[in-house]
Amino acid sequence: MTRLHLGCIADDFTGATDLANNLVRAGMRVVQTIGVPAETPTAEVDAVVIALKSRTIPASEAVAQSLAALTWLRRHGARQIYFKYCSTFDSTPAGNIGPVTEALLDALHDHPGGRFTIATPAFPDNGRTVFHGHLFVGDRLLSESGMQNHPLTPMRDPDLVRVLQAQSRGQVGLVDYRVVAQGPEAIRARFAALQAAGIRVAIVDAIDNEDLLRLGPALAGLPLVTGGSGIAIGLPANFGLAPSPAASALPAASGRRAIVAGSCSRATGRQVQAFVQAGGAAFRIDPFAIAKGERVVDAALAWYDRQTGSEPALVYSTAEPDSVARAQAQLGVAAAGTLIEGALARIAQGVVARGVRQLVVAGGETAGACVQALGVTQLQIGPQIDPGVPWCYARTGGEGGVYVHLALKSGNFGADDFFAKAFRMLS
Repeated sequence: MTRLHLGCIADDFTGATDLANNLVRAGMRVVQTIGVPAETPTAEVDAVVIALKSRTIPASEAVAQSLAALTWLRRHGARQIYFKYCSTFDSTPAGNIGPVTEALLDALHDHPGGRFTIATPAFPDNGRTVFHGHLFVGDRLLSESGMQNHPLTPMRDPDLVRVLQAQSRGQVGLVDYRVVAQGPEAIRARFAALQAAGIRVAIVDAIDNEDLLRLGPALAGLPLVTGGSGIAIGLPANFGLAPSPAASALPAASGRRAIVAGSCSRATGRQVQAFVQAGGAAFRIDPFAIAKGERVVDAALAWYDRQTGSEPALVYSTAEPDSVARAQAQLGVAAAGTLIEGALARIAQGVVARGVRQLVVAGGETAGACVQALGVTQLQIGPQIDPGVPWCYARTGGEGGVYVHLALKSGNFGADDFFAKAFRMLS
């Protein structure tokens, strides 16, 4: 493997494919690994995206995992580090975005410019924009977007400077839209002024892709950048790379098709509803039944065995916020999530064992559990289905491993007809 232009650390698996997708579309050859690789990828690539499952674990553990990823990337010559988190800035007052960012900065302090970085989750293609430091989802503030009901990271404050400050030791600043509109030189001047004032991290406004493209050149030479996947569109050009359709080519798809959905986001809820209303075969699993010891996984797989034909089948736990709240109140937040993720991961294993070779997984935590259960260690990134969600190609682990096309969809991403659109693309 040649020296890496970009070494990326993502805090969940769907976010990693989201980032890799944007890098591929901008001309980079990308390998995504599941966890810190045990060995050097053999492919000639421009970027490696290390996918962690660190978004909702204790901050100290997220820091340790991220620093281990940084060590591997630096050992392999990464010229710039990219810490990727969700475009809805999913976190809590305890972290994990602030603690991980500051730990990476501390580790890179010996590099020129290694005492300052930016933070922006802006991804205009998916309706995520930052204005005066406030995060919008479509035309709604983050706190009114449905994210205020997120079961693990409820986002009730749209002011990102305030949110990140609560998680950080150092002072957080802002590069507002008026500076961004003036272009790279003005942005770099603002960076220098903030750093001179002792600020280590600055939220950057971005209301459209042009802002991200103006930001990209200003980030050249910064040892660390942090954000959602949106800023990826402006980085490959810093390394002399341009878009190429060949970067997203995958082998032809075959085999049975299935969907596993664990996200309770509004977007995934609409996608499940659209699939069912269109006549799709669907099986809902109940967290209370799992908690009672009922054989929910066996029932779901037995139901799948009764499905015939080539149409995709859906197994889901997606529910309305009040149902999620009841499950959390009775079972506990962490326990409810762990029960559902574990069940859906075993179902994913089961359907692949039954011949599924085209699998869509909805929800970041669910995707992490499923990919780990399947023993996937590397993903080849393919064409985009909807903004932020590509098809991937991977080999499952263990004896008798098989190759599978995977789409790992963040809960909040995708059009209402995402499931149907994804399989149409492969066929």
